[in-house]
Amino acid sequence: MSQENVEVVRAFFEAWNAEDMDAVRELYDPAVIVRAPKGWPEEEPLVGRDATMRGFERLRATWDGDTLQPVSDFFDVGDRVAIRASWRGEGRGPASSVETTHVYTVRQAKIVNQEFFWDHAEALEAVGISEQDAHAES
Repeated sequence: MSQENVEVVRAFFEAWNAEDMDAVRELYDPAVIVRAPKGWPEEEPLVGRDATMRGFERLRATWDGDTLQPVSDFFDVGDRVAIRASWRGEGRGPASSVETTHVYTVRQAKIVNQEFFWDHAEALEAVGISEQDAHAES
């Protein structure tokens, strides 16, 4: 089951970078909850697929283009997948580069929860992996 969950998360990255927001939307459960990292300008969780997509639309409207690239392995434990990623925005305004670890909870091939962490070790702990275990898996 875990490899299937990793494939859902890979599909999210592919759809995001292809700017296929319809495909992104279809990966989310209607009752999804998305939590930004502490210190993010909008710290309130996004509740539901519609609110999540509106939030993503606001983010994407900030720049002319953006990319989301994995910078670590995919770590899967049960129904959760963690991945460190770099998000870069370019175009209008100053260029931006943000690195966070995403933790996805996937059930029945849908993302039901997504949480972002600044600290990679903290995110790995959230899925039950120590940073030492993560380095051993790489």
